[in-house]
Amino acid sequence: MLTWSLPLLILVLLAVVLWFWAILDVSRSNFKNQKNKLLFFFLILVAPILGSIVYFQMKKSFISKEKRSFKPNFNTRS
Repeated sequence: MLTWSLPLLILVLLAVVLWFWAILDVSRSNFKNQKNKLLFFFLILVAPILGSIVYFQMKKSFISKEKRSFKPNFNTRS
């Protein structure tokens, strides 16, 4: 049993890192539709490894390619 401990520990750590990376990426990404963002977030929470792999494979088709711009209206005249 001791011979399997290190490889198993490495696989578990990789799965946890992939899960956290997917959650952070979903929360930071600019989706075309907010429903898709919630769907992917839910999928990653329910099935962490499979959901993360599916998200990273499909994310390009759901993410908006436009760059976000910050254009506040600083009109101080009242």
